[in-house]
Amino acid sequence: METADRVTARRRACLVVPAASARMLASARRASVDEVVLDLDDAVVPSAKSSARSAASEAIRSGGFACNGLAVRVNAPGTPWGHKDVIVIGGAATRPRSIVVPKVEGAGDLAFIDRLLDGVEAAVGHTEPLAVQALVESPAGLRALDEIAAASMRLEAIVLGYADLAASLGRARDAAANLDLWLGVQDRVLAAARAAGVQAIDGPHLAIGDETGLEAAARRAADLGFDGKWAIHPSQLNALTTAFTPSAREVDRARAIVAALDRAAGDGLGTIALDGEMIDEALRVGALRILARAAR
Repeated sequence: METADRVTARRRACLVVPAASARMLASARRASVDEVVLDLDDAVVPSAKSSARSAASEAIRSGGFACNGLAVRVNAPGTPWGHKDVIVIGGAATRPRSIVVPKVEGAGDLAFIDRLLDGVEAAVGHTEPLAVQALVESPAGLRALDEIAAASMRLEAIVLGYADLAASLGRARDAAANLDLWLGVQDRVLAAARAAGVQAIDGPHLAIGDETGLEAAARRAADLGFDGKWAIHPSQLNALTTAFTPSAREVDRARAIVAALDRAAGDGLGTIALDGEMIDEALRVGALRILARAAR
């Protein structure tokens, strides 16, 4: 049985920017997007980790972002920087909406983050738990998807990381252009997320300037049921927002389905004909999801 969604934030298009780049941070401030992810992980060399963390903290504190929400991609648990990132970001007076935990390979990784945040928040007096997103980008993470999805009440989204996963599986970096190669992986991520009531976010299309490929990848992910997709360049944002926003026709159809089923239930019926098609309660779930996405 599918678990009801517990996440209300929109993440149709999520722009990932290196926190170490002042130029890219300035551009990200102007981006009209659902979420900006300030990256302290792969986009930052080891010698710049400390300064990038400070830059991200200052960017969050000073505000001025046009996006609907901020996230910080911290370094992975077990690295020399991951716990420091969580302590600084989680304990700041002004915080992002969530942190993205990379290279999650099991429930233990999120349990570590959970306990660390519990202590940090208790120490500074934060009463609202900081949300977490899990970035799955390894075969071990794929194998543990179900336990990862159920590991923390802070969890809001599972994000599929293509670049590291492709390397781990032995696939070429440009394999993301072949959508069929990733269908099985996408289905596993989506099923785990839906069972836990969290969002499923597709990884980025790595070819900048490939508008046709980007639109195809975004449409595939949206048709599969994903809630959104990461972007690595502002030029990708419009295509993603369009792909993951229900059209007026889809919204009208969803409203008609809900209304028809309500009428049927009032008459003691479980099915009813709508525009020549027999519909039942199984279709209500999808209709309500469309309406919820449109209303956010």
